[in-house]
This record gives sequence, structure tokens and C-alpha cells, in this order.
Amino acid sequence: MTAQVSARPYDVLFSNTRDRLLGDAWFYYAVFFYTAFGLVFVYLLGGTGETAHAAYAEPLFKVFGLFMPVIALGFDAIRVIVRLDQRRPLAFRMVFSSERMASMMAGMIMMAGIVLFMGTFTTIKISLPLLFDGFPHDRLHADIDRMLHFGVDPWRWLHGVAGSEIVRSMLEFNYGTIWFILCFGGVFFVATSPKADTIRIHYLVMFMVCWMVVGNVLAGAFLSAGPAFYGEVTGDHGRFADLLALLSQNPDTASPYGYQRYLWALYQNDIKAFGAGISAFPSVHVALITMNALFVAERSRLLGGLAFVYVALIVLSSVYLGWHYAIDGYISIALVVSGHFLVRRMFRTGDAADAARHFLAKDG
Repeated sequence: MTAQVSARPYDVLFSNTRDRLLGDAWFYYAVFFYTAFGLVFVYLLGGTGETAHAAYAEPLFKVFGLFMPVIALGFDAIRVIVRLDQRRPLAFRMVFSSERMASMMAGMIMMAGIVLFMGTFTTIKISLPLLFDGFPHDRLHADIDRMLHFGVDPWRWLHGVAGSEIVRSMLEFNYGTIWFILCFGGVFFVATSPKADTIRIHYLVMFMVCWMVVGNVLAGAFLSAGPAFYGEVTGDHGRFADLLALLSQNPDTASPYGYQRYLWALYQNDIKAFGAGISAFPSVHVALITMNALFVAERSRLLGGLAFVYVALIVLSSVYLGWHYAIDGYISIALVVSGHFLVRRMFRTGDAADAARHFLAKDG
């Protein structure tokens, strides 16, 4: 009689990790072809051949490879510690199960793919002005903005109501730091946690749509630089001079005004750096936070309502801080809401997603 030998823990971990990586094969194919397209696109436009990928490796490794894993494991450790004594062993087994660890390992590899993805996005974004030898749509977008807001540039309303230095500082911190933590913390959670498996494909598809379709395709088709750069790209320095004067009261390099000057210097000198590239329409900032709000709303109406209040805050902040025309945010919301329900409809039964994963993950 042959004795049944249970699988060793690390064999189970390896098997679970391999299965998750195979299930994510579609994502890696998408990143590969997107990157290949980006390189060809830049070459055909007559770019220098330099890309932004290297600029993303170190900073995003620190965020995705160190900071966020430590935070995630810290939360897991807290879950174990706060359990009652009799439930603590069960909590420990759940937190450090082979399924949880496989999700973390496969997710970390996916985050490396996202670093490559982000480098490609920026490489393409930097090259978009080569399509038109500049930014041809700022006058049109600014005029539409003024028309929609009863003949007034909407930033004037916002600064008229909340033009204090304290408000500006709070909005600056929220728009840059809190937004980044929420949006990239969201994709890290989906990539590394088995709790997000039910929305994994839908979320990642929409994440890529926000960057590729909203941030590259539509941005390239309707290229504009935004109010902060309106004078430089149109020659009309007077229209948003008052806004820039208000923003320049905080010239620190980490402020929106300082970062806007940094971006313009990169553009003028054709430097491929972290966060480089200028495009306003549609707003990727608004697109990503809207995407997250939609997923939150599907889990909780209350939290979803709060999430959409935050979306409104980001839209208003983008105008207040000179990054965007209001229509940039309005169009982003409409695009992402439409895309969200379209993708959900495509994957409603899961059959299409399962078939795609099965096809792409075949290894023989």
C-alpha cells in the first residue's frame, strides 16, 4: 500500500504562485505589446530613442517593492495581534497562508510590470507634442470652459470662494500625495490580495484603459497643455496670468507652481524624467480616482458616495491649481463611467475572462 504524502508547504506556494502568474498572462502580453508599440511610435515620430523607463525604476521600486509591502504586511500583523487569543492562530494561518503569500509574490511581479507600463506611458506622453509640433487645442478648450461656465474661467470662481493660502496648501498636498497613495495603493491591493480576485481583471483592464486610452490616445488626439502652460503654448500670457500669480506665491519645487515650471523645463530640453510629459485633456488624475470610486461604490453605497465627493474635490482642485480646464475632468468622468460598465458587461458572466486567461496561459 502506497502512503499518501501531503504536498510540502513551499511546493504548494510555488504551485499557487505559478497558477496566479499564468492567470495574469493577459496582463503581461498587454504590457509587452504596449511597450513595443510605444517604442515604434516614438521612433516613427523622430524621437531621440531615449525612453523614460529608467527614470521610473528606482522611485517606483521604493514605493511598490518596499513601502507598500511593508504597509500591507503591517496591516496583516495588526490583524493577528488584535485577535482574541483563541482566534489568533487561525488569523495567523489565514494571513500567512500559501494562498496569501502566493498572491503577494505574484502581485509583486505584476507591480514590476506596472513599472514598465508607467515608463512606456510617459515615453509616449512626452512624444505627443511631436504629432502637432506643439499643443494645438488650448484656445479651444479654454473657450469651451468659459462658455460652459457662463462666460467666466472657472478658476476665478474657485479662488473667489476659497482663495486662502491654507486652502491652497491643503489642496496641493491632497492632489499630489493623497491622490497618489489612494490610486496606486488601490492597484497594489488588487495585484497582491486574494480578496480582490473577484474584481481583478475588471480593475486592471480599467487601470490600463485610464492610462492608455484616456492618457495617450485621447490626449494625443486633442492635445492641450492646460492653464498653467497656456501662455507658453498660445503666446497669450494674459489670460491666466492672475491664476499663475496666485500659484507663484508658493514657488517651492514641490508645489504645483514649482512642479509646473519643472515640467516645462523638461519639455523644452526634451528630458525623459519621472513624471515628465504635459497633457491636460482628458485628465488622468480624475480618470483614476473615478475608476476607484466606481469600485468602492459597488462594495458600499456610503463609501461610494464619499468616494465620489472626493472625485469632485479632485476635479475642483485640478482647476484651482492650474493643471486642467474643467472640461478635462468632466470628460474623464464620462469616459471612465462608460468604460467601467462596458467592461463589466463584457465580463459579467466571467466566461469571456476565463476563456481569455485559458488561451493566453496555455504553455503547450
